[in-house]
Amino acid sequence: MADRQARNGMDVQTLFFRQFLQHPMQVASAVPSSRFLMRRIVAAAAGEQAGLMVELGPGTGGTTRALLEALPAHGRLLAIEVNPDLHRAVSSIADERLIAHRGSACDLPAIMARYGFERADAVVSGIPFSTMDRALGERIAAAVADALAPDGRFVAYQASARVAELCQPHLGVPRVDTELLNFPPMRVFRWERTGG
Repeated sequence: MADRQARNGMDVQTLFFRQFLQHPMQVASAVPSSRFLMRRIVAAAAGEQAGLMVELGPGTGGTTRALLEALPAHGRLLAIEVNPDLHRAVSSIADERLIAHRGSACDLPAIMARYGFERADAVVSGIPFSTMDRALGERIAAAVADALAPDGRFVAYQASARVAELCQPHLGVPRVDTELLNFPPMRVFRWERTGG
């Protein structure tokens, strides 16, 4: 069992690295997020109170698993991944609360509607806003703002501060923390809606 887990861990790291080399504009880092960064993301998202969480760009599913650990038994996690290989990796996570959807973050409200969801209590994003076309980044920021519940949170973990600029017209100024125990060090941006 331990050998199989170690082998699966190596497979995940290899898949992650290969996808970074093949799609550097879609995959933010050559290595998955550290457990320290995952803890900070989960705390910022307040996942233990969420009925619906959305994850944009789940990659190989490390953060997805951390979010599921925090999610209440009645909660749901909608993970949206554009990359087919990474989508397959996330789809293999055995948890009935998880919906793994292959698609674009731009279509977030439509994807949520497809599964019968109106608003998300939290949206977590690891997609690299710094490498995408500005128009695409603005569309995703608008889609996230449209999808959030009146008291919802948007959490984006990024190496660059560009996400703050793109989201400012829709969500205002974020709170920012930095996780140094990650490669590369990551900033965790958090926006909170207060009653709409």
